[in-house]
Amino acid sequence: MLVVVGGGWAGCAAAYSAALAGARVTLLEKTDLLLGTGLVGGIVRNNGRFTAAEELRAMGGDGFWQLIESVVRHRNLYFPGHSHAALYDVTRIEPVVRRALLDLGVDVRLQAHAVGVVKKGGRIAEVYTAQGQNIPGDVFIDATGTAGPVKNCTRYGFGCAMCILRCPTFGPRVSITARAGTQEIAVREGFPHFEAISGSCKLDKHSLAPWLAAELEKKGVIIVPLPPEAQKRELLHKKACQQYNLAEFADNLILLDSGQAKLMTPYFPLEVLRTIKGFEEARFADPYSGGKGNSVRFMAMAPCDDALRVEGVENLFCAGEKTGLLVGHTEAIITGFLAGHNAARCLAGKELLLLPAELCSGDIIAYMHREMKTEEGLKKKYTFSGSVYFQRMQERGLYSTDVELIHARVARAGLQGVYKQKVLSCPPRS
Repeated sequence: MLVVVGGGWAGCAAAYSAALAGARVTLLEKTDLLLGTGLVGGIVRNNGRFTAAEELRAMGGDGFWQLIESVVRHRNLYFPGHSHAALYDVTRIEPVVRRALLDLGVDVRLQAHAVGVVKKGGRIAEVYTAQGQNIPGDVFIDATGTAGPVKNCTRYGFGCAMCILRCPTFGPRVSITARAGTQEIAVREGFPHFEAISGSCKLDKHSLAPWLAAELEKKGVIIVPLPPEAQKRELLHKKACQQYNLAEFADNLILLDSGQAKLMTPYFPLEVLRTIKGFEEARFADPYSGGKGNSVRFMAMAPCDDALRVEGVENLFCAGEKTGLLVGHTEAIITGFLAGHNAARCLAGKELLLLPAELCSGDIIAYMHREMKTEEGLKKKYTFSGSVYFQRMQERGLYSTDVELIHARVARAGLQGVYKQKVLSCPPRS
């Protein structure tokens, strides 16, 4: 039995990948919806994420990626600092992913808040939930993320803004890594602060002027210049998504159509927003307090190797933001697939897979882990779509939009279809 804790993009990708590899999988999610921040994000294929997505497809993740493609609203968009982006519909994606996991035989358990572990020796034997369930397993994956809980949002942010993670309703983030006794890389006094708030917030599209909503749905992206008194350059450095740390995001309102109206700023005062033409009746999409702030992230990460096995626990892997200072849905999915596949390999007693540096998927993991060993590296964020890692991708010749070339690289690395390979077989669920 393989148990994944946390049903964001990373956890869902890990469960999907492990099931493809032949594992019997249980996925625990504390809320009533899968995908976590993927329910308010929606941007894929921008900049180097195009390359990473094609690597994943070549390695056998094409079926999972097709789930996203099935609800894409706009393709090949360009907005400041970003090329050939696609926007999936955040209002439609969750049931698509949930059905796919169920079809693969994954035991998806919602409102199952894992709050502790039982260990035997250096291994986790089971996790237990706030609802009184004990879930035994042979291998575990920590995909619990790094945002919250509320005390961190208060200390480092603006108090609880009731973000999509909904800690007050479903309970705070509980790290399986920490519960297993491994000291996390965590914010503390005298330590470089790497915490950050999410890079965007959501407006109810129906609250915009009809002409503005229609233009947004037609074009996919709208850029509205701000008067000088409404510009907020001080917000740029606070973003978790440092690829948006550009003057254009302070000098303009940049809206993306992801099903909702995605406003590319961590927050924006509603009384100021309503002074702008087309936004006179604007409101933030409930329950999010986008006029004040949103999720505070990168509070605690798991020390792990490049195969994503957590230090100090023989049968624990991690995915998503738990692996380090990675930002983005694509990044979460890439690490989720690797963690799920390697957890299945661990279950089968086989050598773990390391992604080579000749692929951006392998290079970003190894590079991030090296950089995080330095004080300066801990102050940065790593993403395929911008900032320091996208620059590295270009310098190393890893960035490409040539699909045939990308797939050929994967083939040369001997990893074509690797995620579709059964590494073990298990009986079907009764």
